Amino acid sequence: MLKQAIFLDRDGVINQNRSDYVKSWTEYVFLPDVFSSLKRVANSNYLIVIISNQSPIGRGIIQKEVVDEINARMQAEIERCDGRVDAIYYCPHAPEDNCECRKPRPGMFFRAAQALNIDLANSYFIGDALSDVQAAFNAGCRPIMVLTGRGAEQSMQLNNLRPGEIVPVAQDLAAALDFIPDI
Repeated sequence: MLKQAIFLDRDGVINQNRSDYVKSWTEYVFLPDVFSSLKRVANSNYLIVIISNQSPIGRGIIQKEVVDEINARMQAEIERCDGRVDAIYYCPHAPEDNCECRKPRPGMFFRAAQALNIDLANSYFIGDALSDVQAAFNAGCRPIMVLTGRGAEQSMQLNNLRPGEIVPVAQDLAAALDFIPDI
């Protein structure tokens, strides 16, 4: 039986987005209400999957092991606060690498769907960028944009979507969850 998932972007949805990238755990700052929001989702039947572009690896700014450490510490903190993260996928490539996993391409979603038996058509992706919205549509998920991170600036670009593409916009992760049934 296929499972439903809530896919989450990391930077700008779970933690503060930095224009110079999150390069260490000391630079990682959780956004308000993230712990209570993820605790709320943890009590649901949805899988919680983080999908994140991490181009600082491909750009030579940080090592893959640093991103792995940041993600492990993030997951431990979420679990310590009674939340849950079922899987984390990230694209380590620079934009010019033209890979299949970098959002807005859907490669990470397809890998997660195959590994975790996810029904993409009945899953959601919460992000703070137009590329997140496009990735959700490309993967066949339902996008929700938050105004945290880059969302306030990038939400203005939602007017350029194709006819029929509707994207709910929420103040933050907590408000975005109100668009998802059974949360």
